[in-house]
Amino acid sequence: MTPSLRKKRILEELTQKGKVEILDLVDLLDVSAMTVRRDLDELEKQKKLIRTHGGATLAQAIIGEQSYRQKISEAHAQKVEIAEIAVGLVKDGMRILLDSGTTTLEIARRLKTRKNLTIITNDIKVAAELVDSEMEIILIGGKVQNDVGAVFGSYAEKMLKDIHVDILFLGAHAVHSTLGITSATFEKAAIKKEMINASESVYLTVDAQKFEKKAFAKIADVDAITGIITDQTFPKELEQVYGEMSKFIKGV
Repeated sequence: MTPSLRKKRILEELTQKGKVEILDLVDLLDVSAMTVRRDLDELEKQKKLIRTHGGATLAQAIIGEQSYRQKISEAHAQKVEIAEIAVGLVKDGMRILLDSGTTTLEIARRLKTRKNLTIITNDIKVAAELVDSEMEIILIGGKVQNDVGAVFGSYAEKMLKDIHVDILFLGAHAVHSTLGITSATFEKAAIKKEMINASESVYLTVDAQKFEKKAFAKIADVDAITGIITDQTFPKELEQVYGEMSKFIKGV
């Protein structure tokens, strides 16, 4: 089989299945693993697929920003599941940084009855959720994103440079085993980087549908964070891949 026919067959498999494994392609194409890897690398250069640990996935469109209404209605049960796991990591006396987003909003809802905590956030909806609590609430200042409620920009970044917290619950638009953790805009990525720098430990809180996808601006490599919290629908075949990079916590 010629190289062009092999690549065509690989793309056909990807179209049908959404992802392929190197060992399966070795059997399908009757070639060596080295030949398959070379074909996959060339197809990735042509932006026809994305290489993963042991295989490849379809090159999906870059994920863009969504409105708050879209975010709040999407994967709600999974976000609740993630929030339940996250609050189990919170100890009395902690200073907690909550990133903007609907998953961290669910975390805030489960923390609001606690007392001996300090919550710092760049999300006006998270701050509003906690305004009647007995905790100390600190809202990061800066430019407010319309229809989302996230605060970002140079003022917000400067404030984060001057603080240090015990734990950060970080959101993201997409996570990829080789491309890392990404966000929809440079501005969002910039403030998330400062959040990571300000935190003793960092837990990425994202539902399973965001994995092996990509957004516009890189935040960090996966191995730069303490751990990942996701829901029970996360594919078992990817658990080892991400588990090798950081502590991996999945709902049950």
